[in-house]
Amino acid sequence: MNHRDRLLELQSLLHGHAAFWRPSPFHEQRPGWCDEQPALAAAVLGVDDAMLERFIADPEACRAWLAPQLPVVGLLEALCEVAPLAARSMPPRDPRADLFIPGRKRAQIDAFAAHGPAAPVPVLEWCAGKGHLGRRLALVDRVPVRLLEIDPSLCRAAERLGEGSGLAQQVLCGDALDEASRRHVRGHAVVALHACGELHRTLVRNAAQDHAHSYRIAPCCYHLGAGDAYRPVSRAAALALDDRALRLAVTETVTAPRNVRERLARDQAWKLGFVALRKVLQGEGARTFKPVPAHWQSLGFEAWCRSLAQREGVRLPGAVDWAHWRAVGEQRRAEVRRLELVRHAFRRALEMWLVSDLALGLEEAGFDVQVGTFCARTLTPRNLMVSAQRGA
Repeated sequence: MNHRDRLLELQSLLHGHAAFWRPSPFHEQRPGWCDEQPALAAAVLGVDDAMLERFIADPEACRAWLAPQLPVVGLLEALCEVAPLAARSMPPRDPRADLFIPGRKRAQIDAFAAHGPAAPVPVLEWCAGKGHLGRRLALVDRVPVRLLEIDPSLCRAAERLGEGSGLAQQVLCGDALDEASRRHVRGHAVVALHACGELHRTLVRNAAQDHAHSYRIAPCCYHLGAGDAYRPVSRAAALALDDRALRLAVTETVTAPRNVRERLARDQAWKLGFVALRKVLQGEGARTFKPVPAHWQSLGFEAWCRSLAQREGVRLPGAVDWAHWRAVGEQRRAEVRRLELVRHAFRRALEMWLVSDLALGLEEAGFDVQVGTFCARTLTPRNLMVSAQRGA
């Protein structure tokens, strides 16, 4: 299937079934589809704890379970199927270079580097961080490398790491969104591993004018830089996406350590308990609030709620049954997690639509484009790569 057809089919199905993925169960007690499809609502709310954890850990199993009850899930699953991109063998790393790279990040870099042809021209790593990917490719392919990074401390670290490597490395400390940064693209094999939102889209928006040799982009965090609404990069893209929808595309994460999962579970339950209390005190209305300061995490539920109420202007009564509202929050979290199984069944399709928009944008700029995976989702759920070579 070509990129345009994939995008248009995804677009049509996502638009026609938006009622299942646009409303967030965290903000809506019961999304509208619960009344329209009571059997589906009963099925997901009836999922036991063991099955729930399995579905969260294995989204494909969840989609397979949902598909008979919600056939569009199966249609979207087929549209999201892409093969791994062709890989090449890579020489082993210098063990000394591994000392500064966390294990999972190192595996992602190696997978990204292997899935693509050798660079016959200098490499430009876009949003390079410490430049581990760019140096890996430059050393393997014996070409110079430029590393573009906005953070001065990371730039200094990249310079130190490049010392003594025998590599022609140039660190460019600058903003990828600055018009001046585009001049570095010309004639380079541009690579971007998990450059977020507008940081990767700006490459595609300007691809027709910037004269890169090629692009390899593994996008991430599609909501960053989008503002109030997503601005497509291709002419065919016409799906309206706000910040909440864009965030949905990246809600799947590899299992976090147990202590992190427990903290996130507690935080979500406390927020839902506070929201339920606020609703009783102030009435209906979906109102968000700013992120809670990290140091509040050491507070108990009552002190946490009192601090949040003071900040949000919620006047508390003299007596509050805090144990009750904490239990309400925990019960609501259990419901939210189950209702989100339906919403989350659409997130890979949203991501594939966003990636297809990038691919089609690069095609419109004159590149031959492939989309595929470069690693298993257990290494990173953001495992899609757009690989573009200048057309003949």
